[in-house]
Order: sequence, then C-alpha cells, then structure tokens
Amino acid sequence: MKQKYSGFIAALTATLATAMPVQAQTMVTMWVHAGPGPEAVAYSAATDAFNAQNKDIKLDLVKLPEGSYSNQVSAAALARKLPCLLDFDGPNVYNYAWTKKIIPLDAFPELAAVKADLLPSLLRQGTYGGKLYSLGQFDSGLGIWGNKKLLEKAGVRIPGSAPETWTLAEFEDALKKLKSSGVATPLDMKFNYGVGEWFTYGFSPIVQSFGADLIDRKTFKSSKGVVNGDAAVKALTTLQGWVKAGYVNPATKDDGDFIKGKAALSYVGHWTVKDYKKALGDDLVLIPMPAFGAKPVTGAGSWNFGISADCKDPKAAAKVLAHLMSTPEILRVTEANGAMPGTNSALAQSRDYGVKGGLHIYVQQVRQGVALVRPETPAYPAISTAFAEALNNIVAGADVQKELDRASKKIDQNIEDNKGYPIK
Repeated sequence: MKQKYSGFIAALTATLATAMPVQAQTMVTMWVHAGPGPEAVAYSAATDAFNAQNKDIKLDLVKLPEGSYSNQVSAAALARKLPCLLDFDGPNVYNYAWTKKIIPLDAFPELAAVKADLLPSLLRQGTYGGKLYSLGQFDSGLGIWGNKKLLEKAGVRIPGSAPETWTLAEFEDALKKLKSSGVATPLDMKFNYGVGEWFTYGFSPIVQSFGADLIDRKTFKSSKGVVNGDAAVKALTTLQGWVKAGYVNPATKDDGDFIKGKAALSYVGHWTVKDYKKALGDDLVLIPMPAFGAKPVTGAGSWNFGISADCKDPKAAAKVLAHLMSTPEILRVTEANGAMPGTNSALAQSRDYGVKGGLHIYVQQVRQGVALVRPETPAYPAISTAFAEALNNIVAGADVQKELDRASKKIDQNIEDNKGYPIK
C-alpha cells in the first residue's frame, strides 16, 4: 500500500512540475565603450558574476569601439532601440537627460545607498534639474607627473601634497630652470591627443583657476564675458606664452617626450601611470595641480552608467546597476583602468588611492574642493567643440581675444537655437 501511495505522489509531483510554467528570465542588455583591453575584461567578469548570482535576470554585455560609440547611441536613440543600460562620458549626462534618452534613478531603492556613498564630484556630475541620472564607477583627475631626477638636477621644489602645490610663479620658474638645465621641452601637455574632449577637460581648469569659466554657471544661458572675459584671456595668453617660450612642444606625436626625458613634467591624468611607472620607476613623482590663479582647479568626472528610456524593465536594470556600483565591481574595473574609485567605500579599500597609495593626491584634490565637473548643461557638446577649436588656434599662435570671442558667439548661438535648453 505504501509503495502504491509513494508511486502516486511521485507521479503527481512529476506531472505538476511539467505543467507549471518555468519562470522566464528578464533580459537586460548593457552597452559599454570598450575595445580589447583590461577594462573590457573587467566588464566581462562583472557580467559573469551578476549572471551567476541572479537567475531571474540575464545580463547581456555588448562591447562597442569608442570611436563610433556616440554615433551608435544617437542612431539607436532615434530608432528607440537603446539598450537598458549604457555608459557615456560624464558631460553627456545633461544632453541625454534633456533629450530624454535616459531616465532619473532616484526612484530605485537599491540605488539609494549607492548615491549616499558616491564621491561629491560624481554626484554633481550625475545630477541634472535636481534629479540623479547617472552613476559612475570611477572619477578622474588631473595632476602633473614629474621626473624626479631631472627636477632635482634643475633645483626645482617637488610638492608632496595638494596643500603644498606650486603657484604660477613657482611653476613658470620650474619651467625656466628645467629649460636652462638642458631639458628640451620641459612640459608635455598631451597635444598628441588631438583636438577633442581632452582640450576642454584638460585645459579649462587653467582658465577656471584664473577665475574664468566656459559659461555662466548661475544661469547656463550665456558664455559672454565668461569664456572670453579678461581672466580667460589672461589664462590662455599665459598658456600660449609657454609654447612661445619653447617650454611645450605643441607638435608632439606620441607619449614619448616624458618617457624619454625630453620633458620633465607631464600635464595629464591618472591614466598614464602604468606606462610612466614602467619607464621611470622610482623617479616618477606625482605633483598636484598648481594654483595658476587664486586656487588650483582640476577636471573631474568620467564615463558613467544610466538607464535608457527605451528599457522595458528599468527595475531589473537598476538591480544590474547596483551590482556594478558595488565595492568589488568598482575595485575590479579601477584596478584594470587605473581610475579613482567612485565611492568612499571603494576608496577605503583601494591600494593606489588609499591614504598611503601613490595616487592619493587625486583624492585630496576631490575632497578639498579642487575638482570641478564640466558645465551641467545640455549645451555642453557645443561648448566643448567651440572651446577646443579656439584653444587649438591659440596654441598655434592666433589672437587669444578673437578666438575666445568667436567661441563665445558659437556657444551662445547654440543656446539661443535651443531656446535656452529649458528643463522639460
């Protein structure tokens, strides 16, 4: 009797199991700009980790080349076929939010703790119209890499922390001493990167240190008298003077000047550290951004993630985003790309950016208010293009005032054409 009963139960259980529908997985597609390299490997590993931990959501990673990435995002947006999750460069947040490519993140409870832990620079970068639209796994910063051997030979003081940084007079005196000591072109400014976002990200902090900016940040309605005012003209006349004096090689073709000792200083960000350390070893030193004007300013912000307006299941996408913003995943990608971890929790565990780390100066700059994100306006793409063009001409010897006046007109015309970019 027991055998018959047991057989009946087993048969019934099997029948019910067959009849019950299997829960379908929610598919979340994620686009990242990552060609072959450590960062791409990190994102693949993050995807595998998420899929192993979650059976109800399937994360599909699509890696696209950076060169065509923005164009592919624009094309997909027009066709209403954006993926659920996508990464994009920091200053694109505002234009993407304004054109409704991405949605606010404030309503997702799993992201509240992430927001509270975010570095202030990244929180500011991701916010538009009072709403949070993006989260960044990492931040960026500028500094000056130095060749200790060449600096000591020239008798140049090497600042050891952000509060000890050079004034403009000290910085220019260092350039003069290095040139006199036999360094061909003392300052590498990465002009080999070409006309593009580097020109704005990299050199607008010099303008901002002098007291100017790219646009009036109180209203974001005009750049007149700001990007072409006296302080901005003084800043870029100063930069142009470094080129004219032979301190900078504007025609450099690669990263070799600093590595080969043709330059003793390299004005750039954290991303060169591995190559520089390999070349210079213990002679590599990191110097905080100088106070070219009243105070030092460094660029901030970087690529970050948002949820697209085309996503069919934003709650599932938010769960993926929370995974990406976890400390293990932040450390995974920043150990691959050398960037500054984007949360206080991840920073505390970072080997390179911790208090005793070799890159801690970048953290000091963020926490001391030296870091400034690019203008939080949908007009930023137009601002960056106009400023980069002007800077390129100025470095080539063009009249500073005329170039900045032209840039200001282009920026303000774009704002006018878009009716001031009203928040929708």
